[in-house]
Amino acid sequence: MNNEVISIKDIRKIYKVGNQEVRALDGVDLTINRNEYVAIMGPSGSGKSTMMNILGCLDSPSSGKYILNGTDVSSMQDTELAEVRNKEIGFIFQSFNLLPRYSALENVALPLIYSGEARAERERRAEGALESVDLTDRMHHKPNELSGGQRQRVAVARALVNNPSMILADEPTGNLDSKTSIDIMKLFEKIHNKGNTIIVVTHEEDIARHAHRIIRLRDGKIESDELNSNPVRHS
Repeated sequence: MNNEVISIKDIRKIYKVGNQEVRALDGVDLTINRNEYVAIMGPSGSGKSTMMNILGCLDSPSSGKYILNGTDVSSMQDTELAEVRNKEIGFIFQSFNLLPRYSALENVALPLIYSGEARAERERRAEGALESVDLTDRMHHKPNELSGGQRQRVAVARALVNNPSMILADEPTGNLDSKTSIDIMKLFEKIHNKGNTIIVVTHEEDIARHAHRIIRLRDGKIESDELNSNPVRHS
């Protein structure tokens, strides 16, 4: 069995701004294997948001090849990409992206509606995902009845509920205080230890240091790609 979750070859993303061409990504090659824990870093304008959008099948490259879990997604249409996203990728966003009128349980179950699961199965799996992030006692609360850290835990449970090939987290602690950020990073550690592949896009060094591999982008190219020999660990 191929161990690669992500393989991208010579990926370019070019935007037209007036008469100018902006090369957001400029010939990037990257492989990420199953159960890796990777941080993607870079200053504003380095291409990291574009990289996240392409890795997450939220956008398509201008050229190059992207193989996700054995499937070439580089030239897929939007409807096909939406299907791949729902099946293969669990997203965690800085702003949580929870629906305010839905309970935690209903928010977590949403991806299962799109994949056509029956209601009883949706609820069973959503309850299990909330249990895995220690939120069983809050499953019937709405987002405005939860703290920031609890909301992010709901978002993590939603990302896990479909058993995706990878978790893609965009600045996952950006809206949290430092103590809550540590709690969320502990949770990521637990998820990684269960065999999940995690990619965190961040500009914060202390968050990146939890990852086992740190990729730095600059001007649309990979500036460095190094193993982190001493990742931060929490007891």
